[in-house]
Amino acid sequence: MIAAAARAGAAWLLLVTGPAMAAIDLAALWDFARPEASEQRFREALASAQGDDALILQTQIARSHGLRRDFERAREILRSQQPLLAGAGPEARVRWQLEWGRSFASAAHPPDAVTPAARAEARRAFESALATARESRHDALAIDAIHMFAFLDTAPADQLRWGREALAVAIASDQPAARRWEASIRNNIGYALHQLGQYEDALAEFRRALALREAAGQPGPVRVAHWMVAWTLRALRRDDEALAIQLRLEREGDAAGAPDPYVFEELEALYRQRGDAARAAHYAQRRQALAR
Repeated sequence: MIAAAARAGAAWLLLVTGPAMAAIDLAALWDFARPEASEQRFREALASAQGDDALILQTQIARSHGLRRDFERAREILRSQQPLLAGAGPEARVRWQLEWGRSFASAAHPPDAVTPAARAEARRAFESALATARESRHDALAIDAIHMFAFLDTAPADQLRWGREALAVAIASDQPAARRWEASIRNNIGYALHQLGQYEDALAEFRRALALREAAGQPGPVRVAHWMVAWTLRALRRDDEALAIQLRLEREGDAAGAPDPYVFEELEALYRQRGDAARAAHYAQRRQALAR
């Protein structure tokens, strides 16, 4: 489950990084693996930005600090922009509320760091963001707000409920920015179903997510999607199918010079399940070598 949780975490991040709607192309400026570099790009764009674009860029600078777990600095930046909200358009207000909420609860927060007071503040912010996004028909931002509730309501049944609500918005929307979230949402629904022991339903969602990833031509997310399918096949005791996928992922990772510890963890589990202690030990060693 540790590896699966990490994969699901990556999927949430993919959901968070949906296409931007500001006049400035935020997606082109973001590198979520390097938030400090992203901050520099935002500051360079800020030099010539005005009005809502400037406010939106400030929210993304705050977000870059949140990703570095500097939540106080993120809130300091957002507070400095708060007086501008009264005259701002709906997208800028939604993005401010999203980042204010994320400064209290997000994937970047250690679980024990989200106190009841922080949880309540985040919920108020996400509810405000969702209401404004719905009213102004910023569907992708509405989905962003909906999925943030999953960081507050972490029981699998709640995760499933929020995932289905986000999916309903994505499917009903005629906005490409919203429709492009469908693969990540389906992955998250699949993860919740897996946690609930509804493996057949989970497999169906993971396969839908995989098809969408393949259609979008996203190699990294495609590999993760294959992994999630294989993980669920193992839960269904369809070990031969799961093993074939994980061995292929191993070959691909090795060929690319990027061996994947999560693949090794699954191969270890699969071989232990088959009673092959020697092969299980081999993959345990490969996984441990990457952790050093």
